[in-house]
Amino acid sequence: MDPKIASVVNSIQSYFRGVRTEWGKINWPEKRQVVTETVFVIVIVFVFTVAVYLMDIIFKQIFGLLK
Repeated sequence: MDPKIASVVNSIQSYFRGVRTEWGKINWPEKRQVVTETVFVIVIVFVFTVAVYLMDIIFKQIFGLLK
């Protein structure tokens, strides 16, 4: 086998060995924490969406009065 190809193959194998090692170090959150934080994010996005919508309505009314 060509030395350059062998070097590339060795580098790729070394990379994936490192990935496998780091994968084992990951501290995954519990399901309850994931669900709680997901619900929290959805609620916050909903609240901000409603706030922006209400501001849009208010500014539309204000600018309508200025015409």
